[in-house]
Amino acid sequence: MESGILATAGAEIYWQAHGQGPAVVLAHGIGGNHAIWYAQVDALARSNRVILFDHRGFGLSRDLDGRGRDAFIDDLTALLDHLGEAKVALVGQSMGAGSCIGFAHRAPERVAALAICDSLHGIAETDAVKAIMDAARAKTATMGQIDRVLGIGAPRELAMLYRQIASFNAVDRRSLTGRFDARPAADLGGKGFPILFLCGVGDVIFPIEAVRLVQAEVAGSFLVEVNEVGHSAFIEAPVQFNDTLLSLLQMAGHVGKGGAVHSNTAGYARVGDEA
Repeated sequence: MESGILATAGAEIYWQAHGQGPAVVLAHGIGGNHAIWYAQVDALARSNRVILFDHRGFGLSRDLDGRGRDAFIDDLTALLDHLGEAKVALVGQSMGAGSCIGFAHRAPERVAALAICDSLHGIAETDAVKAIMDAARAKTATMGQIDRVLGIGAPRELAMLYRQIASFNAVDRRSLTGRFDARPAADLGGKGFPILFLCGVGDVIFPIEAVRLVQAEVAGSFLVEVNEVGHSAFIEAPVQFNDTLLSLLQMAGHVGKGGAVHSNTAGYARVGDEA
């Protein structure tokens, strides 16, 4: 593993890199930081260089000038320049998807693939989408963070782990400053790379009905729905999540010489093998 702290304009950005091969960047949500990707690193690092980082104000990163979301895309650009990565696959969960979408608009030539996970951040809402999202915002406004981000069937120890990881963040959803510029969903399409929407069917923050409407507007995109999970499919259903990402990387031709390794968790059997 490599790690370091990059001084950017008004911030210190903590990062890690695992494995070798074409780079995959994992951008965390508002309740997470680099540690939240514990169920993804091993599977993805078998065929790719996996880059984790803390957005400014989260984990081990510091937001020195208080710009918050306004600077996320600049920070990501500076980090990839620092690490010498000319072209990357981007995986953004919730808030992190806003960073990835913004980067994809700014520098599409540097994007091999884009995964938008449990999120519509950075995408302008049509009237139909806004109606769904307004209802969701009203429903979740007073909910606790665990009820917002985990499905009703998530184990108690997963909730405890989520709380512990989030406890290292200096900001939360109420104190985070800045905003993402929102552009129409159609603007994402036709940029020359595959786009995956990957969402839990039980997500109460970004209802699947809204995600379906948005995905239909994005040329060259596809949607994978994960049953029986909420807003955090990546930790509630990591096998399905990881295998879907590995398929996206293969689709984009963005894997190392050994190729992506599917069925990466005990209990998965190859097709044709005995279970």
